[in-house]
Amino acid sequence: MYFMISFDLNQKKLKTSKGKHVKSPLMNIKKISPKFQNKGEESPVNTKKTTQDLHENKIRPSNLNEFLGQSNLKKNLKVFLASSRKRNEPLEHTLFFGPPGLGKTTLSRIMAIEMGANFRISSGPALEKSGDLAAILTNLKEGDVFFIDEIHRLRPAVEEVLYTAMEDFCLDLVVGKGPAARTMRIKIPKFTLVGATTLASLLSSPLRDRFGHHLEIEYYDESELSAIVQRSAKILDINIDSDAADLIAKSARKTPRVANRLLRRVRDFAVVAEKNNIDSKIVNKSLSALGVDELGLDKADRRFLQDLIEKFAGGPVGLSTISSSTGIESGTIEAVIEPYLLRLGFIARTPRGRTATDLAFSHLGIKKRQQSLGI
Repeated sequence: MYFMISFDLNQKKLKTSKGKHVKSPLMNIKKISPKFQNKGEESPVNTKKTTQDLHENKIRPSNLNEFLGQSNLKKNLKVFLASSRKRNEPLEHTLFFGPPGLGKTTLSRIMAIEMGANFRISSGPALEKSGDLAAILTNLKEGDVFFIDEIHRLRPAVEEVLYTAMEDFCLDLVVGKGPAARTMRIKIPKFTLVGATTLASLLSSPLRDRFGHHLEIEYYDESELSAIVQRSAKILDINIDSDAADLIAKSARKTPRVANRLLRRVRDFAVVAEKNNIDSKIVNKSLSALGVDELGLDKADRRFLQDLIEKFAGGPVGLSTISSSTGIESGTIEAVIEPYLLRLGFIARTPRGRTATDLAFSHLGIKKRQQSLGI
């Protein structure tokens, strides 16, 4: 049974259509300051940000010139942005793909800034129903940049609604159920959809083909990461030597996000040790305490390699077997540990399983045993 509830913010009780009074959940709401009333400004409620958010916002570049690395991608992106501005049209839908932590979200923000547009952000798992997507798209303005992270995780029903929105800038929605159901088309402003994914192979062909720009973000080299570390240190008011920055860059797994995280952790050790300047000595001490070696391998990486070499003579060994041996989930091994080890050339995937290469034996300082010929 439905009944109406009427309330007044100045009262502490609510009156229902049944004549009953209930305690108002709004009685503890503070009145908005007069300076925020009738001025189109937002109330400062829930605007407090965490220290991590503040650090990320300070470190994130705000234009392409500040964005270090990815030189070829930036050259192409500058051309696309300049062309859109001259034609006075929104940028075509853009797909960024590549490993996590390389700057897909940052580049999307920069695109919105360069186009002078608003930046709206969501993620594939967050858009559970087509109505969730419709609510966002109908509130966009002309030229806005709508960013969907992990776009390969969109539900099929939501993805179907996105097709017409990308091509025709319309929403085809079904209203009602059964014989009374009917379709309704809603026009939406022309916008730019920016999708980011770490697994481009999981994108359906219809969705992938609707993106005008396909831009791959690659791993960074050590010189680029060292420049990023020095830039971040300057923003965070940290004094760091160039040699120390090089050491952090070498241990950053070719990823800016990891480099910035290691910089903040080294800063913590330096502050506790009352060091005003971060040098190579404090970096080595900090990374050793964190369990990170000179190539960026952590304890889980080394445990994986040691079990592969010492317990299974370098392999080959199956994924489930090495997972049980190390106590590391198979999904973590495939998504986190193996990609970097494969890039370093420390392991190889064969039809029979994982095998350790000579580089892995050399890095761990383990002498390779001679296998019997079985004669």
